[in-house]
Amino acid sequence: MGAWELLLVGVVILLGLCGVLVPGVPGSWLVWAGVMWWALEEPKPVAWWVLVGATAVLLLSTAIRWGLPPRRLQQSGTTPRTAVYAGLGALLGFVVVPVIGAIPGYIGGIYLSERLRLGRHGEAMASVRTAMRSGGSSVLAELLACMLIAGAWVGAVIWD
Repeated sequence: MGAWELLLVGVVILLGLCGVLVPGVPGSWLVWAGVMWWALEEPKPVAWWVLVGATAVLLLSTAIRWGLPPRRLQQSGTTPRTAVYAGLGALLGFVVVPVIGAIPGYIGGIYLSERLRLGRHGEAMASVRTAMRSGGSSVLAELLACMLIAGAWVGAVIWD
């Protein structure tokens, strides 16, 4: 697989990660489709193992999300800026403390956005609780699964 194809696969995976934060965009399926595209073009067993793992992680993530509150973030007053801060916080947390850091990074991103918007700690914390109850936990579960898949893909590409 050439460098340009790897770059395009990376763009599809990145769009999928961003799509998790945008309502109505099938972000997790874009991430999976990028990994599948790579696995079909890469004739090595590691590519197929990453695809199998990605499929299992997405199925597990879907099962977990069924038990969480449905996404009603717009009704809770969450702004698109909050989603951007939460996503960037999750990405930063994922890089600083691999995998587990995405959770406090995501919540910290929501807090920072709301603190900048509202100006007070108490109101920002109340807004974080409302956002997480209104479907933020579902978004977090899907984002974490997609970040795990993207990390496995990057690791496999570097390892190869």
